[in-house]
Amino acid sequence: MRISRKAVRWMLAIVILLMALPLLALADVPRGALPYQRDLTRNAHTVWGLEAPVATFAAQIHQESRWNDQAKSPVGASGIAQFMPATATWISGAYQLGAAQPTNPGWALRALVTYDKHLWDRVQQAATDCDRMAMALSSYNGGLGWVYRDQKLAAANGADPKVWFGQVERFNAGRAAAAFAENRGYPRIILTRWQPIYAGWGGGIVCS
Repeated sequence: MRISRKAVRWMLAIVILLMALPLLALADVPRGALPYQRDLTRNAHTVWGLEAPVATFAAQIHQESRWNDQAKSPVGASGIAQFMPATATWISGAYQLGAAQPTNPGWALRALVTYDKHLWDRVQQAATDCDRMAMALSSYNGGLGWVYRDQKLAAANGADPKVWFGQVERFNAGRAAAAFAENRGYPRIILTRWQPIYAGWGGGIVCS
C-alpha cells in the first residue's frame, strides 16, 4: 500500500512530538525540584528496587510541599514530605532511619519512600497497581485504617473494594467532610496531574 507524502509528513510530525514529550514534561518541573532529583532517585531505588515509581514520589512531594524543605502546615506537618511529628518519630524507629528530621530533606526523602513502601505492602486488596498506589497515597494522607474501613463500607454497599477510582473513593466511613474531600483529591491529583510532569525522572504508576 502506497503512503502519500502528506501522510508521511504527518507521521514524522507525530514521531517528533512523541520524542519531545519527555522534554516538555521536564520544562514544567519546578526549578526547586532539580537539586533533589538524584537523592530521591537513589533512595527510591534503594527501598523499592530499580523499578521504583520515582515519578510518583516526585509528584507526591510536589503536592505536599512544592519542594520546600522548610514548609510547615497549620496542623503541624513539616518538611519537604510534610510528616506529622508522631509519624516521623514512628517511621524513624520502625525502619531505623536515625533521629526523626522532617526538615532535613535527605532524611525526609528516605522516610517518604520508606513509608510509601510500608503502606503499599499493606494494601493487598487492589485490582491494579494504580488502585494500590491510590490507596497507599490515601493512607499517607489520612491513615491506613481509614482505607480499610472505606473498603469494608464499599463492599457492604455493593461496590468493588479492590478498585479505588469510582468505587472505594466514593465511600466515607466517618471522616469529617473537609478531611474526606482533601483525602479523595490527594491520590487523584498526584497520579493524574503531577506525575506526568516528572515522567522524565523515571518510572511511574500507570493509570488508564
